[in-house]
Amino acid sequence: MPHGDDLDARFNEVVAQIGQDERRRMRSAAAKAAKEGATRQRAPGEPGGPRRSRPGRAPADRAPRRLGRSSVVLIMLCALVGAAGIMITYRPDLLGANPGLEGVPVLADPVPAADPFAGSPAEKYADGAAGFVMPEAKALGGLSKADVAGGLERTRALLAAALLDRKTLLGGRPTAFARLLDPGQRERFYEELGGKPYDSRYMVTSFAPRSADLATDVIKVNGAARLDTFREGGRHGVKIDVNYLVAYAVRRPGAPSTTMRLVAHLSGEVQLYRSGGRTALFVNWSMSPTPASCDTHDGFIHPVYADDPPGTVPATGPPIDPYDLADRPRSGEGCDTAQGT
Repeated sequence: MPHGDDLDARFNEVVAQIGQDERRRMRSAAAKAAKEGATRQRAPGEPGGPRRSRPGRAPADRAPRRLGRSSVVLIMLCALVGAAGIMITYRPDLLGANPGLEGVPVLADPVPAADPFAGSPAEKYADGAAGFVMPEAKALGGLSKADVAGGLERTRALLAAALLDRKTLLGGRPTAFARLLDPGQRERFYEELGGKPYDSRYMVTSFAPRSADLATDVIKVNGAARLDTFREGGRHGVKIDVNYLVAYAVRRPGAPSTTMRLVAHLSGEVQLYRSGGRTALFVNWSMSPTPASCDTHDGFIHPVYADDPPGTVPATGPPIDPYDLADRPRSGEGCDTAQGT
């Protein structure tokens, strides 16, 4: 089977037999097809994938795998006219520049839609940290209004660091989140980072290194927080119940046509209480992303793209709407079936 330079040489030999007018027509058609392929998203209700509360969800139904370059070459060599359109779909650059044609532009990689959230519930969500709306502070649970106000401000900062920090999102060390924790919880967070069976990275959105790029700087946020009191283990004070959906537009690195929406649902609480003459804070929340692999247990989110092979963990239960903020039972370490994002 041809490889490397031989493969490109055969592509160029075939393209050389296509007239300039035909190349222009096919280049236009290829650009249109690539754009449509990059912006397609699964329709609401279409099976999107199994979901689990920790660390993620993986699609149940997937699109067939795309043909590789070598497969396309064999088709082209057998039938030039019929296969030329297939070749252009996978190698549109061949209709642009080649060693014998100067000044002919190279067709760029397909780009995602200007608004990858268009047509989804996330389209109406707030942009970034503006979506982390906190309730009005008030004296509660033995804490003053000022104490509660400070706790709400720190909670909002913790949410932004856990869900929006670019370094953390792309698999880096989640220092932006850790430094906002109280010293005791910060120490434990670092101790459990990369640990088994529990990895503290589950508390933040962190895509496995080289598994995803952000297709846009815009991240959509929707949800709410509310105040209540708590009494637990000798402590008492105020708890801030948090419940948020965060929608990301991600793509496989170097592959704009794989752009998709991934939705993370964060829920839990932040406890505020007096300790040693100061207001202490303790974070207790978890997150479930859709669509993400259920086969991994390293604390990272592994996005599942349309052409990924099926996972080994079976999906169970009726499809869950990833845009639903309502509390719902989880299937433990298994995968829940989820609708598309």
